[in-house]
Amino acid sequence: MSPGQDALLGPGDIRDLATALGVRPTKQRGQNFVIDANTVRRIIRTADVRPDDVVVEVGPGLGSLTLGLLETADRVVAVEIDDILAAALPATVEARLPARAAHFALVHADALRVTELPGPPPTALVANLPYNVAVPVLLHMLERFPTIERTLVMVQAEVADRLAAAPGSKVYGVPSVKANWYAEVKRAGAIGRNVFWPAPNVDSGLVSLVRRAEPPATKARREQVFAVVDAAFAQRRKTLRAALSGWAGSAAAAEAALVAAGISPQARGESLTVEEFAAIAEHAPAR
Repeated sequence: MSPGQDALLGPGDIRDLATALGVRPTKQRGQNFVIDANTVRRIIRTADVRPDDVVVEVGPGLGSLTLGLLETADRVVAVEIDDILAAALPATVEARLPARAAHFALVHADALRVTELPGPPPTALVANLPYNVAVPVLLHMLERFPTIERTLVMVQAEVADRLAAAPGSKVYGVPSVKANWYAEVKRAGAIGRNVFWPAPNVDSGLVSLVRRAEPPATKARREQVFAVVDAAFAQRRKTLRAALSGWAGSAAAAEAALVAAGISPQARGESLTVEEFAAIAEHAPAR
């Protein structure tokens, strides 16, 4: 099949493939397959995929997005946990884009356990992430593969809101701060339910992440900063003096660290930037 519109999968193609493989999408793995070629093109456009990109895709499923990425990028590496889907995807690529098959690699693994990828380092991450593991997978990939410059993920709308939230927002929390450690994060569009099979019970959203040239300037290690973030939001209604008392060893020690960092002990985690969390981590009491 020649590259172009016909190479992408339509609703009939998706159902035929699923039937042939005996695949029934499972809620356990958050599987909702994209069946609309125009949505695939829109994702690739929004992701700013370039001809020299090495794109890593997590959860390729039956290959809707994979084929579109292969038409545009130099190379695509897909990470798939499902045995049946992982076994079938290379054949789908070979059948629909034979001229590009040599530019495709499959990693049959749990994305949360992937520590290396075959071939050149990835420059972009583009994925329709399974709803139930979207944030852990995203953060793992950003941490593990620092060469990823641009990311576009499709996630549940509520998760998209959290990832892109700014300090002071009601949905600002752990995902917002940790994603912002790595990248400038913004909402990049909404996706309706009818472009998926099966149609999910929730709307989806696109989130764009452009990696920072440098992480926030701090003497603290990322793990130390993230420990403060986790503690601050574990009891998000409490003041930081109270919420960080376990982390610091006591409320008094938490207050001392906050004052040293120039932050009010009466503030709450939802008002702090990632740089302010880093400042607190720098003044962690000796334990």
